[in-house]
Amino acid sequence: MAEKDLLKKYREKRDFDLSAEPFGGDKNQKDADKKIFVIQKHEATNLHYDFRLLIAGVLKSWAIPKGPSTNPKVKRLAIRTEDHPLEYADFEGVIPKNQYGGGTVMVWDSGTYSTDKKDENNKPISMQKQLENGHCTFVLNGHKLKGGYVLLRMKNQEKNEQWLLKKIEDKEADARRKPTKTENKSVLTGRTMKEIEKEEKS
Repeated sequence: MAEKDLLKKYREKRDFDLSAEPFGGDKNQKDADKKIFVIQKHEATNLHYDFRLLIAGVLKSWAIPKGPSTNPKVKRLAIRTEDHPLEYADFEGVIPKNQYGGGTVMVWDSGTYSTDKKDENNKPISMQKQLENGHCTFVLNGHKLKGGYVLLRMKNQEKNEQWLLKKIEDKEADARRKPTKTENKSVLTGRTMKEIEKEEKS
């Protein structure tokens, strides 16, 4: 499916004359082939974290109400949302209150990811295929989050797209860390949510 088709829902929800969010389509194919991730702290109607993985040229996205955890025993609800353009990975600012998703957005974490998941014949399974299968396994190399994670689509949720995000038990797992509570500055600009809101509105 072409990128413009993947972004149709994203673009239909927004008025780009009013919102500073990117329309998308300006990045070249070389950028689109990279394996990057971004987590944006988003204070809209309810505070949540938008988790995005670059797959097939667009940012596949999930809204995580409680944010990611570094504790392998904790499962976080992750609600699949519309695909976003690659340019959104750098978006930080304030969406007007009368617009879809109105509120402050921070680039809370970002980096690259990798996957080495293989099938029964020991052949690599692409992230696109993992997504279609409803079971994605990957390793994050971010500023705040590192190590293995799994995204698992809940049963009978092919249409509603409710998933679970869970930390894999590895050397980066830490049940004592509370990153969403203790690490509250943007990895892009070093600003807090209040600073972003104040500066963007001034």
